[in-house]
Amino acid sequence: MENALAVVTIVCGLTAFVAAFVPGGHVVASWAGTLGFGTGLYSQYVSATTPQRALNIVGIVASFVGVALGIARGGFLP
Repeated sequence: MENALAVVTIVCGLTAFVAAFVPGGHVVASWAGTLGFGTGLYSQYVSATTPQRALNIVGIVASFVGVALGIARGGFLP
């Protein structure tokens, strides 16, 4: 379960980060970033190994940047 949470965190984080730079992608960036940030925090809490923690940190930071840029460019609603 911990591995799956780490993968979900990194996927949501990268999705939010990339979508934040796409014109009109602020909705996807905001929601994916929020989901990735929350999932990443929980995953970090239950993680058991160092590689999981490393993926979690990368995913959390990417999610935070994605959600911040998404909110700055338009927010959660179209």
